[in-house]
Amino acid sequence: MAVNASVVDDLPPLPAYTLTPRPPLLSSIPDNILALILPVVAYWALSMVYHYIDVYDWFPQYRLHTPAEVLKRNHVSRWEVVRDVILQQVIQTLAGLSVSYFDPVEYVGKEEYDVALWARRIRLLQRALPRVLALVGIDAMGLAKLLSNNGHTILGEALAGGHYPALTQTVVLKNGIEAMAPAFAGWELSVASFIYWYFIPTLQFVWGVWFVDTWQYFLHRTMHVNRWLYATFHSRHHRLYVPYAFGALYNHPVEGFLLDTAGTGVAFLTARMTTRQSMWFFTCSTIKTVDDHCGYAFPWDPLQHFTSNNAAYHDIHHQSWGIKTNFSQPFFTFWDRLLGTQWKGDVKLRYDRDREAAQRKFDSAVQEDETQKESVTSPATVSADEPAETNARSRLRKRTATFDGLKGSKHGVASSVL
Repeated sequence: MAVNASVVDDLPPLPAYTLTPRPPLLSSIPDNILALILPVVAYWALSMVYHYIDVYDWFPQYRLHTPAEVLKRNHVSRWEVVRDVILQQVIQTLAGLSVSYFDPVEYVGKEEYDVALWARRIRLLQRALPRVLALVGIDAMGLAKLLSNNGHTILGEALAGGHYPALTQTVVLKNGIEAMAPAFAGWELSVASFIYWYFIPTLQFVWGVWFVDTWQYFLHRTMHVNRWLYATFHSRHHRLYVPYAFGALYNHPVEGFLLDTAGTGVAFLTARMTTRQSMWFFTCSTIKTVDDHCGYAFPWDPLQHFTSNNAAYHDIHHQSWGIKTNFSQPFFTFWDRLLGTQWKGDVKLRYDRDREAAQRKFDSAVQEDETQKESVTSPATVSADEPAETNARSRLRKRTATFDGLKGSKHGVASSVL
């Protein structure tokens, strides 16, 4: 516990404060542990939403790929994906636990003092205004007097160097004697409160986003440029030519640690976020990564339109013809645009060609499966079960027809979503 009080010169005194440990957001879970749990919960919760949309084919018109492509183009099973994602999340959690062990205890009670400290900085900036205005030939004192005479007293006093003779307060000195001291103007406290509660946290979040984008772009691009790194680590992620939501973190464990865990961890530390801020930052980063791999271009999804780095943009990178472009992840695309690695040109014909190839493979597999079933069935049995077999074939044809219906312009990737 700590107590502080101060009075300095002709500046308003800073309030006393008493520090107490910050209570956890959930009484049964420490905040630093909750910050590790929330991204995992968000990952699987959002992934399952997209998974059920996939399974029940609710919005086929917004798919980036047909179901036939999912079945025939990916080179890894869903169970292998789940296994590797869980492994990465275990590593991520263990790394977070080891770092959180050294986290200092967070305290509350100093907020009013910190706001007043920013108000004092604003007051000190006003002290410099007359000299700054004099450099451009403006008589600050004369202008201040004119403004005060016209009823703009506070503005005039701000221009005069932040002297507010009418704003005073009574303070108790250390020896117990009451004394008059300057007080902050209401606008100073309002601006200081905005800076402390909103502007600084926003800057911290923006820094974190920029750092993660920078970290992931250059490391991701390096893994494509260096053949050994690609073959040893990153090629695993590219077994998913048709990305889906819960495959977002399907990586080699080493790549997963370097690209995601370390990147967001260093961003959090360098931004000097609080644990509560890290909950938002880690969870938002996770949600954005899942959304970028969801396989859908939903017109109502804000994450698809807030930045140009969305599912359609990243999907190009997963195609064999776009693998050397669109390296940016997960928020913005400025590094791709700045360094000339953004995909340029039309993609519709390329997507149509891949869909048709996958559909042919699927149709061939269905036909081969039917042929094998017929070869092991006796003529008598065929005759007896003909209605049932006809129904089964009809269902297969309907399913295939559904896949066919997803091809073409109706299922193309419009330029507007790229």
